Amino acid sequence: MENGKIKVVVGLSGGVDSSVAAYLLKEQGYDVVGLFMRNWHDTTGTLEGDCPWYDDQVFAELVAKRLDIPFHFVDLSEQYRARVVDYMFAEYGRGRTPNPDVLCNREIKFDAFLEEALKLGADYVATGHYCRRRDETVGGEVYHRLLAGADPNKDQSYFLCQLSQQQLSRAMFPIGDMLKPQVRRIAAEQKLATAKRKDSQGICFVGKVDLPVFLQQQLAPQRGDIVEIAADWAGYAEAAARTGIAEMALPYRYTPGDGVKAGEHNGAHYYTVGQRKGLGVSGRAEPLFIIATDTATNTVYVGQGQAHPGLYRRALRILPGEVHWVSPDRQLAVGEQAPFSFRIRYRQPLQSGVLHILADGAYVVFDTPQRGITPGQFAAWYAGEELVGSGVIAG
Repeated sequence: MENGKIKVVVGLSGGVDSSVAAYLLKEQGYDVVGLFMRNWHDTTGTLEGDCPWYDDQVFAELVAKRLDIPFHFVDLSEQYRARVVDYMFAEYGRGRTPNPDVLCNREIKFDAFLEEALKLGADYVATGHYCRRRDETVGGEVYHRLLAGADPNKDQSYFLCQLSQQQLSRAMFPIGDMLKPQVRRIAAEQKLATAKRKDSQGICFVGKVDLPVFLQQQLAPQRGDIVEIAADWAGYAEAAARTGIAEMALPYRYTPGDGVKAGEHNGAHYYTVGQRKGLGVSGRAEPLFIIATDTATNTVYVGQGQAHPGLYRRALRILPGEVHWVSPDRQLAVGEQAPFSFRIRYRQPLQSGVLHILADGAYVVFDTPQRGITPGQFAAWYAGEELVGSGVIAG
């Protein structure tokens, strides 16, 4: 089949990456259509001047006009609120820190958006993600491998760690083999309006926000104590002596009696492990970092300095129902284990360790203790450049 007979709907976001993705596909002979999605209306907590959605749409339309491709608009804000934002509120309310960008890709860009693209006759959808897809036949069945992007500084495979084989079968990543400077150069050469536009930041489709203000839409402020835990707290020595896999993954459990009151906060659900700013407590030899939150008692626990042992753990757990295999043919059975490289947040260098599948969930035991293991975030595991699976870190 000639490329010109294959219709690809590109998610034009108003940014340079999706713009160049559309250009490359057209150059390769595909029947390219631009589709802009609006997913958010509420500006509560949004920081002024952070590229509001209407600016994004204008830039997307300018790119479509420059490339001479059809342009469409769809409002998916109802689905986005129900499937991403409500999930965010629920997770923060439970004292966990969700990753809305991962959910946005699984639930919106490669689900609700894909449905709209199929209505336009799409064979594939394309985005400006810095990642790659490679198809491989195993035992007569084709598997779609999700690979890291060629640009190590921009690899976005982590954000797609929850995609299914069905979703990947329809996905194209035209800039995955490119470096960011190459993308900028092509945009400039083709005189695309987005060539010098800054990359978007903040929550997917919402933008940069004052998180406590944003969360106050559903999570009311509530005064509580900030409790400082000393670096020589007895629980750290006890945890270091554990040898069982499940025991090593247990989070530290504090009570207010384990430390001293250092101040007050407006709601434990507004804070996350590893956070430094926003505590409003000074007068310490080293900066205070959040080492745990307890929404049941509305307590925030902190420790002094980046080397505080409360920031580090050797293992984590993923509940059985929250383990996802991007490559299902590589799935481990209960009782099996295998070495992988892991990432527990975007841009984190890959960390070596072993994935253990037990009856009560998946466990990751790292070769070296990891800083800021955060409940609600996603842990993703790689075999070389392939993202094999992922799961939500349990609290």
